[in-house]
Amino acid sequence: MKKICKVLVISSTLFSAAAYSQNAPQATLYQNVRIFDGVSDKLTAPMNVLIAGNKIKSVSSSPIPVPKDSEVFVINGNGRTLMPGLIDAHVHLTFSGVTPEELMGPGASPALIQKKAAEQAQLMLMRGFTTARDMAGPVLQVKADIDSGKAIGPRIYPSGAIISQTSGHGDISPPDALPYSLGGPVPPGNLIRASIIADGRPQVLAAARFNLRQGASQIKMAASGGVSSDHDPSWVTEYTPDELRAGVEAATNFGTYVTVHAYTPESVRNSVNAGVKVIEHGQNLDEATVKYLADKNIWLSTQILEESTDPPLDLAKLDLVTANQSNVWKWALKHKVKLAWGTDRVMIPQNMYLENADIVKLRQWMTPARALKMVTHDNAELCALSGRRNPYPGKLGVVQEGAYADLLLVDGDPIANFDIIADPNKNFRVIMKDGKIYKNTL
Repeated sequence: MKKICKVLVISSTLFSAAAYSQNAPQATLYQNVRIFDGVSDKLTAPMNVLIAGNKIKSVSSSPIPVPKDSEVFVINGNGRTLMPGLIDAHVHLTFSGVTPEELMGPGASPALIQKKAAEQAQLMLMRGFTTARDMAGPVLQVKADIDSGKAIGPRIYPSGAIISQTSGHGDISPPDALPYSLGGPVPPGNLIRASIIADGRPQVLAAARFNLRQGASQIKMAASGGVSSDHDPSWVTEYTPDELRAGVEAATNFGTYVTVHAYTPESVRNSVNAGVKVIEHGQNLDEATVKYLADKNIWLSTQILEESTDPPLDLAKLDLVTANQSNVWKWALKHKVKLAWGTDRVMIPQNMYLENADIVKLRQWMTPARALKMVTHDNAELCALSGRRNPYPGKLGVVQEGAYADLLLVDGDPIANFDIIADPNKNFRVIMKDGKIYKNTL
C-alpha cells in the first residue's frame, strides 16, 4: 500500500534535540517567504523553499509540490524574511560562560567548564547563531555532544588550545613559575586545555599535532601580546618566524591552516611571511599593513572591542588596542581585505546576550546588507578554509539549493531595519539548524 503524505503545519514551541530527532519530518516547506540569500543586497520577491533532510532542495517563486511518500512540515511565512543562520567567527564557548573565579578559582573543574559551555552553546543557537568558530578552549566534547544530538548548540569549528610561547598571550602561569620545559610545573592553561605553552620548533610541532589529533579544524597561535594576558603588553611580538612556520607546516600537512592572535604590524607581517592564512584582531595595524593583507589574500577576522568585551584586567591595554580599530575597519573595506566578524566575549556571562547587538554596530562602517553578508556567507567561507579538516563539508551561510538548512525566519526586513537582528527573542520566529527546527513561535 502506498504511504499517504502527511502535511503538518508548525504552530509553536521550542524543541529539544532528543525530542526532535525522534519525531523529525523528512521535509520542511517554507511558503511565501522573502529571502536574504547571504550575498544579495536586497530581499527577493515572495518565494518557496523546500528542505529535504538537512539540505535545501528547492528554491522557487512557483508553488513547490509537497513530495509524495514523505511527512512534511509546512510553514507559512506570510512574507517574513528567510535568511541563513548567523555565524560568529571568533568565540570561546568554554570561556564565555564562566567568570575568572569559576575558571581559575578553588572551585574550578573541567566538569563545571563543560557544563557552562554547553549552556552557552544552547543560548547561542537560540539567538540565531547556527555556526561558531571557536578560537581556543576545551570545546571538543561539547562539539561532539552537539553533533551527536546529546546537546543543543551551533556547529562548532574548534581550534583546541591556543599555542603560546612562555610569557605569551596564552601563558597564565605565576610570574615566578619556572617554565615547564626547564623543569617547572605544568602550566595552568595546559591543565584545563585552554592553552599549550610551546617554545621552539619541536614543541610547536608537537602542540599543533596534539590539537589536530584531538580534532581541531584549524590551529591557533599567539603572535602578539594581548589585553587579557598578564605577562605581555599588546605591542609585544611573539614567536620567531621559524616557530610560526612550524605551526603552519603541521597544519598544512593535515590539510588546514593557522590563524594567529595578533594586533601589530610586526606580528602580522611575521605571521603572513610564515604562511599564516588568517589574522585575528589586528586593531593596531597601520594602513600599509592592512593593504598588505589584501595583496597577500589574507583573511582579517576582527571584532568591535569595547570595555565590556574582556574582564577589566588592564583597561590601559584595552584602550591602546581599541583606539585604532575604527581606522582598521575603514582601511579593510577600502582595500577589499577578506573580512570576517566575531565577538570574542569572554568571562562575563551576563553580557553574552549582546552578541546580536554587536552585529548591528557594524553599520558604523557598512550597509546592513554588507554586514549581513559578512556574518553569513563570508564567515562561512572563512570556516571552509579548514579544507580537509572541515567537520561540515557542505555549503554554509547561504540560502541556495544544496546548502545546509541552517535558517532563520525573521519578522520584518533586516536590510531595511537592521535593529531587527539585535532582538532575536522577539524577531527570530523560527530557528532551524541542519534541517531541524529548534525554535518556532509563529
